[in-house]
Amino acid sequence: MTPFTTLTGIAAPLPIANVDTDKIIPARFLKTIERKGLGRAAFADMRFNDDGSEKPDFVLNREPYRAAEILIAHENFGCGSSREHAPWALLDFGIRCVIAPDFADIFFNNSFKNGILPIKLSREICDMLMEDAKMGANSRITVDLARQVVVRPNGEEIPFEVDPLRKHRLLHGLDDIGETMQRATVIEGFEQKQRAAQPWLYG
Repeated sequence: MTPFTTLTGIAAPLPIANVDTDKIIPARFLKTIERKGLGRAAFADMRFNDDGSEKPDFVLNREPYRAAEILIAHENFGCGSSREHAPWALLDFGIRCVIAPDFADIFFNNSFKNGILPIKLSREICDMLMEDAKMGANSRITVDLARQVVVRPNGEEIPFEVDPLRKHRLLHGLDDIGETMQRATVIEGFEQKQRAAQPWLYG
């Protein structure tokens, strides 16, 4: 998993509440367990017409937001059914951080597990950041995970909270398996002792 330290990039404003996982990635794209290529399916029904042509009014179809790495939305982002494909699709599109007043629990947890940083900020601050984002390519927002601040284009720093363990994992690019493998020596030592004391467990 790619470490998340400091991200400076284009932020796309999505002033919509209750963006559910079926909007993030429609159910018809869930047949695969491959993470690559799902960026094309991100927000598919909002991005594309039935004939596959782009909807020009959707923010991620406009410049400079095609290259957005940060998404700013309203309340209850990621609600609906549980599907890990939702953060996979966002990540494959290029989104590394989502800022919203709150998130659905399962999406929130899945985001951390897949290298996306979900940040909870008040509706007022989210609206302010959206106004910054509307300024386009010249209005880049910085997310500094180590210092736990979002930096507006004018230099104002907005603090945010993050669980210390999740912060550690993101900073070091560790998913659940990666964190377990950091303890490989301890695990191997336990297995050796157990093998000697209870060899029948190992066939």
